[in-house]
Amino acid sequence: MNERSAPFSWSHPRERWIINILLVLALVSLAIGVFAPLLSFHKLLVFSNSVSLASGLVELVRQGEWILFLAIGGFSVLLPTVKLALLYRIWNGRVCRRRATDWLHRLAAFGKWSMLEVFVVAVLLVTLRLGALGRVEVHVGLYAFAVSVLVTMAVTARLLHLSRKALPGGVHA
Repeated sequence: MNERSAPFSWSHPRERWIINILLVLALVSLAIGVFAPLLSFHKLLVFSNSVSLASGLVELVRQGEWILFLAIGGFSVLLPTVKLALLYRIWNGRVCRRRATDWLHRLAAFGKWSMLEVFVVAVLLVTLRLGALGRVEVHVGLYAFAVSVLVTMAVTARLLHLSRKALPGGVHA
């Protein structure tokens, strides 16, 4: 039987819907993480400012910070979106198992470039720097972004495991 004859998900009927639901959850969480407020900065009990990833990117463009815009937009929006699209294609499309395994290895490596760690460090630094002058409040956008990253990493790991088992002789690429 040709290994392209049916989508990869058809080989795993018990997990077909679970993986698809997780992919949708990751996509919805990513969208919320991009557009919902991530943080609010409160200074001197008078000034307050909420920031979303999208509003931060718009502000970077407004200030002419193109390198930061490209780095943050690429690693926080574009890369996760492309990764989710590829995971969907690998799981639901007619893709050669060996090629799927190769792509899953690449996606697992790229997952290490997520901006989750950068956000955590940024929140910590801002909190420490404001000190008595103000405070930082974390909002749903940051949690949603973290959920998207973690679910995407889990789905990638699961699909990589399933694809390795599907290769002839259980080859571990």
